[in-house]
Amino acid sequence: MDSSILIVLAILAGTVFMLVLDLVRIDVVAILSMLALAWSGVLAPQEALSGFSSNAVVAMMAVMIMGRGVARTGLMDGFSRAVVKLAGTKKSKIVGLISVPVGLMSGLIQNIGAVALFLPGVLDIARREKISPSALIMPIGFAAILGGTLSMVGSGPLILLNDLLRGADLEPYGLLNVTPVGLVLLAVGIGYFALFGRFILPNAETAAERLSEQEKLIEALRLPHQIRPYTISHNSPLVGKTPEEAGVWGKYQLNILGLSDDQHVEYAPWRETRFQAGQVLALLGDEDHIKSFASSYDLLREEKTAGLARLKDSDLAGFAEVIIPPRSAMIGQSIRKYALRKRHAVEPIMVLSKGEGLRGNFSDHEVISGDTFIVYGLWEKISELKENPDFVVATPFVALQKASSKALWAGVCFVMAIALAFGGSPISITFLTGAFAMVLTRVLSIQDAYEAIDWKVVFLLAGLIPLGLAMQKTGTAVFLAEQVMDLIQGSHPLFIVLSVAVLSTAFSLLISNVGAIVVLAPLVMSMATIGNLNPRALALMAAVCTANSFILPTHQVNAMVMSVGGYRNADYFKAGIGLTMIFILFVVTVFYFFYL
Repeated sequence: MDSSILIVLAILAGTVFMLVLDLVRIDVVAILSMLALAWSGVLAPQEALSGFSSNAVVAMMAVMIMGRGVARTGLMDGFSRAVVKLAGTKKSKIVGLISVPVGLMSGLIQNIGAVALFLPGVLDIARREKISPSALIMPIGFAAILGGTLSMVGSGPLILLNDLLRGADLEPYGLLNVTPVGLVLLAVGIGYFALFGRFILPNAETAAERLSEQEKLIEALRLPHQIRPYTISHNSPLVGKTPEEAGVWGKYQLNILGLSDDQHVEYAPWRETRFQAGQVLALLGDEDHIKSFASSYDLLREEKTAGLARLKDSDLAGFAEVIIPPRSAMIGQSIRKYALRKRHAVEPIMVLSKGEGLRGNFSDHEVISGDTFIVYGLWEKISELKENPDFVVATPFVALQKASSKALWAGVCFVMAIALAFGGSPISITFLTGAFAMVLTRVLSIQDAYEAIDWKVVFLLAGLIPLGLAMQKTGTAVFLAEQVMDLIQGSHPLFIVLSVAVLSTAFSLLISNVGAIVVLAPLVMSMATIGNLNPRALALMAAVCTANSFILPTHQVNAMVMSVGGYRNADYFKAGIGLTMIFILFVVTVFYFFYL
């Protein structure tokens, strides 16, 4: 055996050992593997670093950028609302409803593109329904991988297989010859998570039950959190009054978060604002107090709140603790004099001063250093407070400012990239073009684009790609395949088929799935001839089995969703081992009885 093969086998064994046992972070394992190949002399320095310029890594970065653009514009909000409406809060139904379109789309475009399109919608559903993302994202990723078996253009190995068959003077497959197998695999994958998802997905229930920062704040300070919209009727005695004259804060202990008419929305209306008939109020407070106020002033419950609906969306608005620092311009003034609402469009709910909590009408409280205001408003307005030296915002939050006006451009850029890729252009170039088009059309700033890239995933892929290159360059892959083939020669045909399925699965986890089919196809066709099997069908089965990549996060899709879902290597093994065995069992049975 060549010494270079021994070195690669040793590095491979060490890499797999660390990945399976989760000894260190997966990106660190990948970098160690890359460096070991360089320092051992198996690969030249430029070969060891080639992963950083690979099509897969460039495509992955571009997909992340486009995914950020789709999320930023709220392009998938309608989809997420429709899924929730149909499925309610039941996770298995949500997974099924999303997995079907993701899987079907993966049969026509690259699976990472399909995941990138739907991932923002999945995250939106998780936020809205307080479901742990880990309960949704991995099943969606697996569905995308399985969807790649739906057609002969659904994955790289299936596309390449027809070229390999032509080179061996065998008839290539038609576009939909593999579709029956792919449809059943997709159905099996969806059913697998529907039945066993709650047992195999990581900490889904625990994460879902964890209190958010907003819930902790509401619970600790016993803050009112009922927001109800009411319309001012034409004969309401509220018409012409100001909030203070109406006793909104003092008598009824309520807060007005917003005021809207047909033209515009005024958030946290100023105290001198006079109410008009037809306006809609967003009232925050105790339910009984709200009903009492509405009854006293002849207000009508409103269901369609248009812009005021933003105030009820926790992604867009919420409570924040705002501390007054020593040099604040607000010190020595009252809210009335400073005009907090008029200046910053946030509604003060209470103030903590000298250990005392003031609620209701504290407009004339003289502000001192260290006072803490609890305010409610749009996160974009609270972000402005955070940038103001007069305030210190103590509540952590992420301001999701959705540029809905750019949704059309985001959609055009994404569809353009997908169409170019489907037309045969290199996916790395087409996706990078789509990502840069989002920057040029100002869907994202260039800084947003840089921040969208998860560098952990980039280093993971860039570090592991050289290992596949080394296995092919040194002949390690061929050596391993030949050893297996030598062992199974003369065995029962069913055992040969099973061995090919297992070998294809193993290779797909360790080297790229395209690299796996390049190495395996010639050997598989030779073994089929020896075992009196159909070489064309056995090669097709090997190509299908390169999609059986679930127990390690080495597939591009798994790598992309790993950080978003908060998964560890062990999570993939726990969730993927069962599906891997079911996949092999089904594929071997179908191909042995119906294709071979």
